[in-house]
Amino acid sequence: MKSGRFKEITSQYARLRVAVVGDFSLDRYLEIDPARPETSIETGLPVFNVTKIRSLPGSAGTILNNLSALGVGTIYPVGFCGLDGEGFELRRALEQCPGVVMDHFLQTDARQTFTYCKPLICTPGVTPRELNRFDTKNWTPTPPTVEDRLAQSLQLLAAQLDAIILMDQVEAPETGVLTARMRESISRIHKERPALLISADSRRNLRGFPPVIFKMNAVELAALTDGPANVDLSIIEQAALALARLNQEMVFVTLAERGMIGANPHGTIEHVPAFPLRGEVDIVGAGDAVTANLISALAAGAGLREALELASAAASIVIHQLGTTGTANVSQLHELLCPPS
Repeated sequence: MKSGRFKEITSQYARLRVAVVGDFSLDRYLEIDPARPETSIETGLPVFNVTKIRSLPGSAGTILNNLSALGVGTIYPVGFCGLDGEGFELRRALEQCPGVVMDHFLQTDARQTFTYCKPLICTPGVTPRELNRFDTKNWTPTPPTVEDRLAQSLQLLAAQLDAIILMDQVEAPETGVLTARMRESISRIHKERPALLISADSRRNLRGFPPVIFKMNAVELAALTDGPANVDLSIIEQAALALARLNQEMVFVTLAERGMIGANPHGTIEHVPAFPLRGEVDIVGAGDAVTANLISALAAGAGLREALELASAAASIVIHQLGTTGTANVSQLHELLCPPS
């Protein structure tokens, strides 16, 4: 990508208004110092001494982190947390991100705060090693009162937005934000405002989602289209194109080391190879960086291939950030995409 075009696209980010709708988690990192071993007097078991705690917005919050890092002007999180300590930490972490407006983020005693607690063994000069995670989730259906509040918020916001990003992270159906009722509300918004960019990504499956922009990996595409996974690139391209034509919306497919594919309903297919690896990698958060960069670029007027190039660069930057859920900013993207000749 030429530097002038890069700057033309990214200069628009500050004016964008984007809602991130979905499952916001608290990513809590416990940094353990193995040089401070102890044994519990009470149990006789080894004690892990935590010397630092980091709390970051995760899941849908990772997309929000990336939008903020890009300098997107106004970002609305639409989701919920509990009236608990983790909810306090999550709200504080969200509020610290530049551009974030918290008016439509619900705190309720009807839900626990979705939390990924990640113990890390941190030795100087060595890549952090993650131990077994401790997760806090909701296992009961999201109450109708919570669904209604979130649907009302999104309906109020829709008229002033440039894009809506949907992120379905929970594994137990109907326990998160993007329940069937919420998807019906989004479908109405999509019909009322067909020019509004709306994208969807789901940890489980995009079945039951309205026909918006779909972003997924090759395995998820195969499951959605009842096709084979891990097949030739040409077969994946044709499956993505068929889905784009069916939904009359763009489809994006991430392929790990094979790069990314984008297809639109007009018959255009683009494949952007992955950047070469530059050392050790940690893939956590790469997909969310892709989502944030795709939608920001498209909302700023980028074409299909341009959006893929920006998203691919972001993924490459993020996977080289170890022991954290990383982000990519405009300066980093420019350095990778537009190196001095």
